[in-house]
Amino acid sequence: MKVLAIGGAGHVGSEVVKELLKRNAAVDVLVRKEGTKVSDGANAVVGDLLDPVFLEKALDGTDKLYLLNAVTPDELTQALIAYDLAKKLKVKHIVYHSVFRVDHFKDVPHFASKFALESALHAFDLPFTIIRPNYFNQNDVGLKDPLTKAGIYPMPLGPVGVSTVDVRDIAEATAIALTTAGHEGKTYNLNGPDIVSGLGAAAIWSEVLGKKITYGGHDMDAFEKQMREKSPAWSAFDIRMMFQGYIERGFVAGDGDLETLTTLLGHAPRRYIDFARETAVAWQNKFEASGVSAAA
Repeated sequence: MKVLAIGGAGHVGSEVVKELLKRNAAVDVLVRKEGTKVSDGANAVVGDLLDPVFLEKALDGTDKLYLLNAVTPDELTQALIAYDLAKKLKVKHIVYHSVFRVDHFKDVPHFASKFALESALHAFDLPFTIIRPNYFNQNDVGLKDPLTKAGIYPMPLGPVGVSTVDVRDIAEATAIALTTAGHEGKTYNLNGPDIVSGLGAAAIWSEVLGKKITYGGHDMDAFEKQMREKSPAWSAFDIRMMFQGYIERGFVAGDGDLETLTTLLGHAPRRYIDFARETAVAWQNKFEASGVSAAA
């Protein structure tokens, strides 16, 4: 089986590629720049998702397509070009990486793009599976400085919280959908076992780091302003609207979601607290390996 992985060099996609390789699939990973690292055993294909001529060549001879589009202003155009060409070439199956509750967040730009692509999948006869993951545990790997230095959990998860999911479980579920039968026409909500609120996350990190961590709150104007310091303005606004939606409309697993993922994986999904413990140990090991003394 040959799979083209669009988005296969990113944090989530690279884990999907690893799982596909474990299952003896041949994997081409589409990348934008020469020299981009891909998983050992995969083949990097350099090109532009906005170039239909290139993409048609990349898809030729492909059995299945994994489609994870980056959050960009032209996300929907990129996704539709890939999907239309997959239809034209009669690719056997596409697994599309969408997002949980996408149909309830039509005012969030990148959710709206994903919902439009989902609608196209349902309108034509190319076999598909849609995966809809929740907030990734691994989103919080990048919070080392605010957690360990400022003692603040800064993500505005709100008072109710979200049903987080581990990237490793997303990857495994995606690879299963691509390499085994019975998933055509299915939409899988990927939710882990824990509902993590802002205060709850702060309590978990307090426990695993052995120090008091405070929740930074959910002032969305302040959050967007902070995001603009490190992201383009359109991206900061998009992410602000996503988190605001979490608080206003909820992002908690529905009835049967956990059972669905457990059945799909064949094991219980990973917990947020276990991710936090692993991450805290990794940070400590990296600190010790650097040779910096605790008093520095």
